[in-house]
Amino acid sequence: MVAEVRVAVVGGHGKTGRAVGAALTHRGDAAVPLGRADWPHLAEAMAGCDAAYLVAPNLHPDEPAYVSAAIDAARTAGVGRVVLHSVASPYAPAMPHHLGKAAAEDVVRRSGLAWSILQPGAYLQNLDLTGKVRIAYRGDAPFGFADLADVGEAAAVVLTEPGHEGATYELASRGTTVAELAAEAGAELEVVSPEEWAATDGAGLDARVRDWLLAMFAYYDAHGLPVGTLPLRTLLGR
Repeated sequence: MVAEVRVAVVGGHGKTGRAVGAALTHRGDAAVPLGRADWPHLAEAMAGCDAAYLVAPNLHPDEPAYVSAAIDAARTAGVGRVVLHSVASPYAPAMPHHLGKAAAEDVVRRSGLAWSILQPGAYLQNLDLTGKVRIAYRGDAPFGFADLADVGEAAAVVLTEPGHEGATYELASRGTTVAELAAEAGAELEVVSPEEWAATDGAGLDARVRDWLLAMFAYYDAHGLPVGTLPLRTLLGR
């Protein structure tokens, strides 16, 4: 009988952390979800875990520092294996939050621990296809979209099976466009200007967050965010 793997999921109460935890539980392993309340005693909360999955809060202002603190806690707790949740195309200088993830990847690679890095594309679940789909970039921009459940399952594989140490995997479930997804779902697609988005959807956001999202929309409009699907299919065996 294979021994249960115990995984500390840092950021375990968010949608990504919950998906990873569900996939681990489905495999018969144990997820220990850790959140903001655990930070003052993070090393203690990680004690007894075999591995850690690190998910920073969305658009964190200093992701390298966040990841460095989590790595220090893992090291203190004797956790020798870490997997970082990053993003596809992390070194994209036009997108500040992607650059933060690129720097966080460097922290993990220099940690001295056994590590792996996952780089998912944009989540399919970020698009509400039940009504009007409203975006501030062109609808035909190419994307490699990742299904949240697929990402969780891939994370569980990498965390619990051998052979993934030192690996970096881009993850996408499907290559398509927002326009194609909306058409398939019978949803209306509304493309607005960045200025209109900033004055409406983005009006209540912190200025830094709004500026970072506007930079992301400009990048998407120019380049999309294409991601290959082969690594995810290979990890999941389908």
